[in-house]
Amino acid sequence: MKHKSTLKRVLHYIAGYRLYLAASLLLAVLTVALTLYAPVLTGDAIDYMIGEGRVDFGALGRLLVQLGVVIGATSLFQWLMNLCNNHMTYKVVMDVRTEAFDHMQDLPLSYIDSHPQGDIVSRLVADIDQFSDGLLMGFTQLFTGVMTILGTLFFMLSVNVGITLVVVCVTPVSFLVASFIARSTHKMFLLQSETRGELTSLIDEMVGNQKVVRAFGYEDEAVSRFGEINQRLENHSLRAIFISSITNPSTRFVNSLVYAGVGVSGALSAIRGGLTVGQLSIFLSYANQYTKPFNEISGVVTELQNALACAARVFDFIDQEPMTPDAEAGPIIEKAKGQVDLEDVAFSYTKDRELIRDLNLHVEPGQRVAIVGPTGCGKSTLINLLMRFYDVDSGSIAVDGCDIRQLSRKNLREQYGMVLQETWLKSATVRENIAYGKPDATDEEIIAAAKAAHAHSFIRRLPEGYDTVLSEDGGSLSQGQKQLLCITRVMLCLPPMLILDEATSSIDTRTELKIQNAFAKMMEGRTSFIVAHRLSTIKEADRILVMRDGCIVEQGTHESLLAKNGFYAELYNSQWAV
Repeated sequence: MKHKSTLKRVLHYIAGYRLYLAASLLLAVLTVALTLYAPVLTGDAIDYMIGEGRVDFGALGRLLVQLGVVIGATSLFQWLMNLCNNHMTYKVVMDVRTEAFDHMQDLPLSYIDSHPQGDIVSRLVADIDQFSDGLLMGFTQLFTGVMTILGTLFFMLSVNVGITLVVVCVTPVSFLVASFIARSTHKMFLLQSETRGELTSLIDEMVGNQKVVRAFGYEDEAVSRFGEINQRLENHSLRAIFISSITNPSTRFVNSLVYAGVGVSGALSAIRGGLTVGQLSIFLSYANQYTKPFNEISGVVTELQNALACAARVFDFIDQEPMTPDAEAGPIIEKAKGQVDLEDVAFSYTKDRELIRDLNLHVEPGQRVAIVGPTGCGKSTLINLLMRFYDVDSGSIAVDGCDIRQLSRKNLREQYGMVLQETWLKSATVRENIAYGKPDATDEEIIAAAKAAHAHSFIRRLPEGYDTVLSEDGGSLSQGQKQLLCITRVMLCLPPMLILDEATSSIDTRTELKIQNAFAKMMEGRTSFIVAHRLSTIKEADRILVMRDGCIVEQGTHESLLAKNGFYAELYNSQWAV
């Protein structure tokens, strides 16, 4: 059932290019017609050579000219047909890949967080490539194959009905073979595709974390996991290929039956005078041309099964439930004042494990709010909720009195500048990475932001300065340098509210002091949320929220919280314990 629905969706994409489809079908008809007409000319040529000294050279010359024109026209039409098929195939594949990538932007982060990145990459790259190859083969060979079978039957019927019936009687064997292969290969190719995605995910994980793998001596375990998945991929691939490899010998056997049947019946008919030698040669040529498409179609069926299995995985990705759409005609905040209110907020990543509950918070514009607490207490989760990477399960979060669910996500996130502990840089120049959130920034603005973030000096030392092209995720830059670039990116935009999630965790102490001064200047008049493990970095915060098990258990200034001698004091003193 799923197989049929996948095919229906593929046809829906193809329908958008029906003109190319119609042109391809027309050109396939012309190509096949001319291909089948060539043996007629060859047969007539044989009949003009009756015996020694009895050859009609004039007629043969005219036939050779006709044959040359037919072959030339066939080649031209076939070339044009391939152009149409290529255009149609890659347009369809482009549409599918574009829809899949666009849909990824609409997926909730819960889906991205809960699925291996390698599997998602495999669906958007490898599976779509496999789908492309199968679809192109289908267009190129399926049309001409079907047309050849129908055309050959028509031409053979016009010459001799009896011998044609011999051919038709053997035909069901080919259909039985193709049907068996189609049913058997789809499941195997689907398993192959899923296991390939699993293997891609593991490789992506191991390559991206190779330092950790080696530091903890995980190499043998990684090889073992790779070997187990690779073995399963081999098994699924071998079974799929074994079943599909039955195609060639089976169809060749059917071809031999057809050819033998035509040869024997045609020879007997020629002896009785029912056929000329030229007509017999036509039939033998048609017998080859008639059976050849069954070989191709069986191969196409195998490839199409693989293509549809891959397409099913891509469509499954596209069909994932998107995040809750933005409210229509909701309010727009041009520049937030910075008042933030959380009322009775409850949230959990999974239903069976409660994380944040009954969270209430009021933040005045321009306040610097630090969030501290042990690992897993909900600090980063609170940031995810403020940015609306996740929606609250109950309660509400408001900015300047507007429930953030009424704002568009784009409008909400434009109000925040965010620096995370995990850095991200794209493959581009330093300048382009800094201007990621403000592409129209001038060189003067970029340099000023870099100086404010204390990144200008190390950027100048790079081979091409601001024009140095960085490889994926920063390449040879140190973690601290990458984080400085991420800080510079926020310095350039200077939005009305800031989120700093362990923003200086990878920076040396001396540079951190300079960055803290830059942050202090940047945070003036801006509502700021600062997540920090090193409590010494948030002493100047206007308000410190102490979280524990998803709740705010204490709040106040650094001095007042120390004076309480509660949980915050315990956390602070533990960092200085000997």
